[in-house]
Amino acid sequence: MYLIGYDVGSSSVKASLINTDTGQCVASAFNPKQEMKIAADRSGWAEQDPETWWTNLKLSTNEVLQMAEIDAANIKAIGISYQMHGLVMVDRDQKILRPSIIWCDSRAVGIGEMALGQLGKDRCLAHLLNSPGNFTASKLRWVIENEPEVFEKAHKIMLPGDYIAMKMTGELNTTISGLSEGIFWDFNENSLAGFLLEHYGISDALIPEIVPTFSEQGRLLPSIAEELGLLKGTPVSYRAGDQPNNAFSLNVLNPGEIAATAGTSGVVYGVSDEVKYDPESRVNTFAHVNHSPEINRLGVLLCINGTGIQYSWLKKYISSREANYPALNDMADKIPQGAEGLMMLPFGNGAERMLCNKEVGASMHRLNFNIHNEGHLVRAAQEGIVYSFQYGMEIMKQIGINPAVIRAGNANMFLSQIFRETLATLTGATIELFDTDGSEGAAKGAGIGSGVYGSFEEAFESLTRISVIEPDQSKLDFFTDLYGQWHEILQKEIQ
Repeated sequence: MYLIGYDVGSSSVKASLINTDTGQCVASAFNPKQEMKIAADRSGWAEQDPETWWTNLKLSTNEVLQMAEIDAANIKAIGISYQMHGLVMVDRDQKILRPSIIWCDSRAVGIGEMALGQLGKDRCLAHLLNSPGNFTASKLRWVIENEPEVFEKAHKIMLPGDYIAMKMTGELNTTISGLSEGIFWDFNENSLAGFLLEHYGISDALIPEIVPTFSEQGRLLPSIAEELGLLKGTPVSYRAGDQPNNAFSLNVLNPGEIAATAGTSGVVYGVSDEVKYDPESRVNTFAHVNHSPEINRLGVLLCINGTGIQYSWLKKYISSREANYPALNDMADKIPQGAEGLMMLPFGNGAERMLCNKEVGASMHRLNFNIHNEGHLVRAAQEGIVYSFQYGMEIMKQIGINPAVIRAGNANMFLSQIFRETLATLTGATIELFDTDGSEGAAKGAGIGSGVYGSFEEAFESLTRISVIEPDQSKLDFFTDLYGQWHEILQKEIQ
């Protein structure tokens, strides 16, 4: 038997096929081969057409099935991971009303700040565990204020993964974990956040039916099964936002366990059984995939918008060679630690939550035309991204998340020896790398939701650690000093 999982990101859509007997991935593919376009008609905006996600999901499915050469009838369930915090709106015919306002769009920052002041900081944090901020609920309020003719036609609002599940099954539903990431969930009342919905003028009728994260959430429509090359009636039995799902794919499910990613954005995600929140909402608390009314499993999430996207920007514009990521890593490796004084801030992807939603922008400092070259830019970028992680993790420590071990997939920035070794040394945490990713995690989640796996333990018994990176104490003082200098530069920028 097999399971198929999808990771619907803002850069690409990946599909992976898992053999349930071995737990191993037998085929995977992503599309598009170049990063998906993000429309930014104004500064701070970021939108994508949900149909673009669907087109690339179909392409990835087709590639996976061709590679694996299996009978689609042997695929027993479908799982979905998706980019968090996006807003999708559909009418009664399930037609999209406007492009999705995605996670890195910062147009609703002011709306969230105003709601926090009007509703009261203590009330919001106690019930929502966050400020309304720039999350999905605030983005919807922006539509109400600026596009009332669109809002009037809305039948349901969804997160990106809810939209993909709707396309597959025709069913309109969502999860508590998803609602919490959109700041629609009241943890005190264990229900929709009625006080915030009322304040924003949002009827609870717009919210889809709530289903468990691990459950049968609908079955593949015949017409869609034909489009995808899958069997009609195949159940969709798992969905989760990309960061909770990434933690799940690394078997991070219990208090004290930590997961990290460093793709377009950088994330550290810690699991807690206590209701904790940052008074400034610089890091955010959501319901984890295994949260329930009876057992608290909360994910404390540090998200840094401008990390890997800075590295992608460098790859695009460095012109002295045909640069790819391995080539950039080689360039950086030839440069001394500390990049001979060059420092970079990576915050060029909109408002940063951990900087209290300020738009600092990316910048370089102490550039010397007689010393520095392209390699220095790359090295300084990698080290600056590490410093941004350290800055955020210092905030996490203030609310009790103090990692000794960080689990991560062997992908993106973690493929760089400089990045992972510097991160381990500066944070003092051992880094464990695993050969897995979000689409594989989504497939295993589907196995649990459909009953193919009887437990989390069974789903992850094949998960293998491939590398361990220990902190290098001999370099700690050096990088602590550099981080202090970087921190001073940042403080001047955010004052």
